[in-house]
Amino acid sequence: MYDPEKLKELRKLQEKWSETTLQQSAGRMPERRDEFITTSSEPIERVYTPLDVAGMDYAADLGMPGEYPYTRGVHPTLHRSKLWTMRMFAGFGSAEETNQRFKYLLAQGQTGLSVAYDLATLMGYDTDQPEAEGEFGVCGVAVSSLKDMEILFDGIPMDKVSTSMTINSPAAIIWAMYIAAAEKQGVRPEQLRGTLQNDILKEYIAQKEYIFPPEPSMRLVTDTIEYAAQHLPQWNPVSISGYHIREAGSTAAQELAFTLADGLEYVRWALDRGLDIDDFAPRLSFFFNAHNDFFEEIAKYRAARRIWARQMREVFGAKNPRSWLMRFHTQTAGVSLTAQQPENNVVRVAIQALAAVLGGTNSLHTNSMDEALALPSEHAVTVALRTQQIIAEESGVTNTVDPLGGSFFVEAQTDRMEQQALDYFRQIEEMGGVLAAIERGFFQAEIADAAYRYQREIDSGERGIVGVNAYQDEGGYEIPILEMDPEGERRQVARLRQLRAERDPGALGQALDRLRLACQGSENTMPALLDAVRAYATLGEIMSLMKEEFGVYEESVEI
Repeated sequence: MYDPEKLKELRKLQEKWSETTLQQSAGRMPERRDEFITTSSEPIERVYTPLDVAGMDYAADLGMPGEYPYTRGVHPTLHRSKLWTMRMFAGFGSAEETNQRFKYLLAQGQTGLSVAYDLATLMGYDTDQPEAEGEFGVCGVAVSSLKDMEILFDGIPMDKVSTSMTINSPAAIIWAMYIAAAEKQGVRPEQLRGTLQNDILKEYIAQKEYIFPPEPSMRLVTDTIEYAAQHLPQWNPVSISGYHIREAGSTAAQELAFTLADGLEYVRWALDRGLDIDDFAPRLSFFFNAHNDFFEEIAKYRAARRIWARQMREVFGAKNPRSWLMRFHTQTAGVSLTAQQPENNVVRVAIQALAAVLGGTNSLHTNSMDEALALPSEHAVTVALRTQQIIAEESGVTNTVDPLGGSFFVEAQTDRMEQQALDYFRQIEEMGGVLAAIERGFFQAEIADAAYRYQREIDSGERGIVGVNAYQDEGGYEIPILEMDPEGERRQVARLRQLRAERDPGALGQALDRLRLACQGSENTMPALLDAVRAYATLGEIMSLMKEEFGVYEESVEI
């Protein structure tokens, strides 16, 4: 891309600059510290020039927007044609309360829904099970049956609004409830648009909300991929999630590498099932974190698109260009929010959201200022949504595609991230693949080491966090905190009891028997799950049956 003779001249120019201008300045204006690093503790050079990207081939490494390898974006015009989906993560208390929050957000200009489930639901328990005590609606909405899902989307046209659902171990069951609730509205499966997180590998790696052992868990994920390919052509059956890997303390490069390694493992399982890659790869989606280091995050997104495109085309032989595209949702970094001086979080979120937009995200959630203290209040979530709308309407950053493309710094960081990810791929392959690396504790140890290093930098003062170890004050900050309906849990338990009393026990028994046979065999479990939820089997009942058939996983690692 660059003339070798011009690069020689540039190297001499840079050396002269270092010996003269830089040296003259050093005495008068010494740098603030000896080393500058990213949020991931990667060193940053003083200045970047074409010398740092001298080996770049423009056509092969960058290309044009909307063309392979999609470094510059998956659409030729990106946000000039269509803004990203503004999809605020929401859920608390009862289905009735969350339904009202959904309607409020849609009225405020949100363009997609994203459902947060409470811990009992995430772990596959009904609200009235002993294991769920104290967890009702605390970190999301409680959904124990199809009846709850019907209430959750009451008055919301499911054929018009796309929905993302953050759930993993019970994902196939919750998805079946969503499909069945849409049927109640008269909406056919092929009309539904949305995303199921359904990323069980990152649960073993980072978030730890696993239930079944890895092999049956991967079977369930593959079942949903196959079922979506056959019946829900507009649905993303897996959202391969780096977000929670980063929240657990990983570096940006680890988030990138481990997420893509998980994605490639899902591809292998689907291929082993006998699916054609071009039948399912276009509907795989991704979910990334947007942390504080502005340029590092942008480079991460650009590297992610390039790596995925090359893997799909050159390694797996996908022929359909849509199979090469990486489409991803972004959420600003929850782990970066502080309980101290919580209004500062508005600024953090704005910077993180801007990085996501400049990095070409297709969908975005912005965290609320109060999330280090409680679930978002209506005021706080409105400010978070307005942050996206101001970026979209007032900042000017949507006027051109990949405006930072060609920056020597950004391109050098993009190359670094790609190389670090490929290095991790090699290590994982040498261990025998993703499942073997999980069993050895490789991912867990890498993340733990990175998290420890980051915290040590804060504790030592090497890394400043405003309001925590820098610019502290004694003033109190009062912001409104969400209050949930204290009667919500009582209503939920009463609804469950009524449902169990009124449903058809014969139909229920037959549906659960069919599900047991499906779990014992090798057929796709989704049709049987749909029959079970239509018969109003509860989440806890279905999970109990599946635990009997698949077992319960207990982590044991070598490292």
